Amino acid sequence: MLIKEILDNEAEMIAIRRDFHQHPELGFEEFRTSDRIAQLLTDWGYEVHRGLGGTGVVGTLKVGSGGKRLGIRADMDALPMQEQTGLPWASVNEGKMHACGHDGHCAILLSAARYLAEHRLFSGTLHLIFQPSEESIGGAKRMMDDGLFKLFPCDAVFGLHNFPLLPAGEIATKPGALMASSDSMTITLEGKGGHGSMPEHCIDPTVAGASIVMALQTIVSRNVDPQDSAVVTVGSLQSGTTHNIIPHSAVLKLNMRTFKSEVRDAVKLRIQQLVHAQAESFGVKASIAVDFGYPVTVNDPQQTEFAMQIARDVFGADKVADPATVKSAMGSEDFSFMLEEVPGCYLWLGTATGNNDYSVHHPLYQFNDACISSGATYWVKLTESFLRS
Repeated sequence: MLIKEILDNEAEMIAIRRDFHQHPELGFEEFRTSDRIAQLLTDWGYEVHRGLGGTGVVGTLKVGSGGKRLGIRADMDALPMQEQTGLPWASVNEGKMHACGHDGHCAILLSAARYLAEHRLFSGTLHLIFQPSEESIGGAKRMMDDGLFKLFPCDAVFGLHNFPLLPAGEIATKPGALMASSDSMTITLEGKGGHGSMPEHCIDPTVAGASIVMALQTIVSRNVDPQDSAVVTVGSLQSGTTHNIIPHSAVLKLNMRTFKSEVRDAVKLRIQQLVHAQAESFGVKASIAVDFGYPVTVNDPQQTEFAMQIARDVFGADKVADPATVKSAMGSEDFSFMLEEVPGCYLWLGTATGNNDYSVHHPLYQFNDACISSGATYWVKLTESFLRS
């Protein structure tokens, strides 16, 4: 059952969410967003700390002396894409859009923050973590490098993401690997360019690159245990400028995703082996730049069971997915860095209504404002339960 006072304030929180939506900011540029969040938290009586990860905000509320310490995280950044919804509160910032619902995540946590500050029905320390740059280069890691959990130690940390593929009012999560790791590689092949009519005097990096693309397809089918999962995607192969010139170089850009650290290491090694072997066979020189992205998002079993029990209490047992039926997602999430340091759980909050349910990262995506109060009620109940136990 949703908290009446949160429902009474719903219109105000929707207005805040739509204001964030209308003024989206990219990763590490969330200046306006973080200013407003910090001001609201200050007005409600939180001790506010700014600057972690650049634009990060942490609001701390202490009730009583001692007790446990809880962290709840919301991400703030938008995406570099043009909105096409035509809504009255559509983005006014050209080429920027809240197409992943981070505006909604902030509104959910702010709605909970207001209620928790006004009622203080717990004993312990609550840290509300508003994080920059989930979408790009890992604002979670930046905040942690700046001392997030040293300055604001937590016994557990939780986060959620809206999920347009799940009916509104439902929750899904599971213990263990929920979302995949994500790493990228840029492969540069150096050959010997020349006239297209004289390939015998050239070393063609395009042909070598094409062969590498095909060879990489064998990794998942022949080097990964069939009971494990992995994805290797070549998203770009660029070489040459016109029809009759064999280029001097080619560049491949690829992404790899796995659910286990050992599979992650094995796939990365096999990519490097194949690239260098293929390059040698064609006579080109290969260099590989590895961009280590996000690790696997691994939910702590104990904290996941706790989070699911709160969800059953708030939404009803029939609205909480059986974890045995929840499929891990090949998408990645930098909340994984926090879960490597502090036990916790990441959840998916259903937002689908059956009408205009475009997926995240779509130019017509719309956040379901009706989920603000349900998400806020969930955070309140989780906080009060965790900091009473």
